[in-house]
Amino acid sequence: SGDAATPPEVVVAAVAGSSAARQFGQGGANAIDMREQPRPGSIPECVAELDEKGRIYATGRRKTASARVWIQPGTGKFTVNRMSMIDYFVRDFHRDEVTLPFAVTKMAGFFDVWCTVKGGGHSGQAGAIRHGVSRCLNAWNPTMLRLALKREGFLTRDRRRVERKKPGQPKARKKKQWVKR
Repeated sequence: SGDAATPPEVVVAAVAGSSAARQFGQGGANAIDMREQPRPGSIPECVAELDEKGRIYATGRRKTASARVWIQPGTGKFTVNRMSMIDYFVRDFHRDEVTLPFAVTKMAGFFDVWCTVKGGGHSGQAGAIRHGVSRCLNAWNPTMLRLALKREGFLTRDRRRVERKKPGQPKARKKKQWVKR
């Protein structure tokens, strides 16, 4: 994988063809084509403080995974741990999950995403990135984007974790077989 960033056409295809896009009525003939939308007036005005590179930062967490996410106006490049999102996430479900906030807010292709993620497996990491991207979009312009993100539950940290194994039991909840006599 030579290029570390995802080409905008791939993100367009991932968002437009995702199950999330179909769920929100954007699949098939009504698929989002980010290249046809006008760029300058489409991005809502940023109300948050940007860093020296013009980015917004947020942290996302899920299970034991933790993601540091930066977004900035761009063409839709999505980089995870210095790899393209397509190269990093092999399963379509994980690719759909990280692009869900853009599909819900109809902001796909207007922001470049750069993130580092540690811990957990691919599902936990995808959930952590989704949480971080949602928080970044919320910080960008809460008045326009917060309602859509909150309605889908993307701003809420999912507190579920793996339950610990208990002593005297084979697993967390499983018990030894009960013998009557």
